[in-house]
Amino acid sequence: MTGSKKDNYYAILMAGGVGSRFWPSSKSSNPKQFIDVLGFGESLFQTTYNRLLKLIPAENIYVLTNEKYVEMIREQVPQIKYEQIVPEPEMRNTAPSILLGALKIYKANPKALTIVAPSDHWLKDEDAFIDSIQLAFDSAEKKDRLITLGIEPTNPNTGYGYIKYDPEEKGKVKKVEKFTEKPNEKKAQEFLDAGNYAWNAGIFIWSAKFIIENFKKYLPEMYSIFEKGEEIWNTSEEKEFLNENYANAANLSIDYGIMEKSDSVYVIPVKYHWSDLGTWSSVQTELPSDEEDNTAVNCRLLAYDSENNIVSTKEKKIVVLDELSGYIVVEDKDVLMIVPKSKEQEIKEIRERVMKDFGEDLG
Repeated sequence: MTGSKKDNYYAILMAGGVGSRFWPSSKSSNPKQFIDVLGFGESLFQTTYNRLLKLIPAENIYVLTNEKYVEMIREQVPQIKYEQIVPEPEMRNTAPSILLGALKIYKANPKALTIVAPSDHWLKDEDAFIDSIQLAFDSAEKKDRLITLGIEPTNPNTGYGYIKYDPEEKGKVKKVEKFTEKPNEKKAQEFLDAGNYAWNAGIFIWSAKFIIENFKKYLPEMYSIFEKGEEIWNTSEEKEFLNENYANAANLSIDYGIMEKSDSVYVIPVKYHWSDLGTWSSVQTELPSDEEDNTAVNCRLLAYDSENNIVSTKEKKIVVLDELSGYIVVEDKDVLMIVPKSKEQEIKEIRERVMKDFGEDLG
């Protein structure tokens, strides 16, 4: 590949979320993407960054995040320069942050092709992932398209959104017919049986120029807020402009604001293993367990008459379980949480109660 072609490849890493379903390991002071959730020796953010480096020049990787995570990002990946980190002045959904990243990148390089990716997902086959991104870049370079990756489903999962595509279309890049929010189990099984649905991985590829055109068309009010900053992107005046204007942007997701409206959306269905690591149970499926399905993360576990537990601690602590089954046990420096796996969807609410009763800093 020639250097000049690769110079047009950019990435926007989304790294501003709190990961509240992974509380208490993940807190707003140290969220999921910056911790070693799987116990592999590096954070999900570091893993995602290193994966993208296989295709994208280091100087072309931008990180969209919260102001309080800037130094954490620099500590974890020191080669990322301050000007590549874009802190949101206020927490907003994905549409405003993606527009901001696109405008900054377009000003730096009007020929830019961009991947937008979450920084806290897990994939095993990195080479296959890079091949699919290369295919998407090539497609977006030839034609004006908004492309997303769709993971071919292996089970009727109700935790993911689904993408319906035209199975008759030749080639690997398929026209999207419809996005569906997280379905119930019956509907998810129907999607699986139909064979032309993919899980929505929240990974997008497009030219900076074309996604900006879509914002002009489908979210003109949001575009007009940011358009006023055209002269000051990538300058010292950018921060002040964002402090004054960013909060005026609607709190919208890119899926709802653009992808569900545009008639230029395509998907590349892929077969490799992927997880958004949305819950402690999803972490358990990625890690080895003992004969009784107990999974230990960053700890040394002795389990007697205990099965189907996930145990996560700090500092490789020794944990002994006796007659405990189907539980999540998570310890950090301030909190020890022991909850049934059947109630893991309630962890967000548990976090909020602890913050209310014992202090905001614990969330």
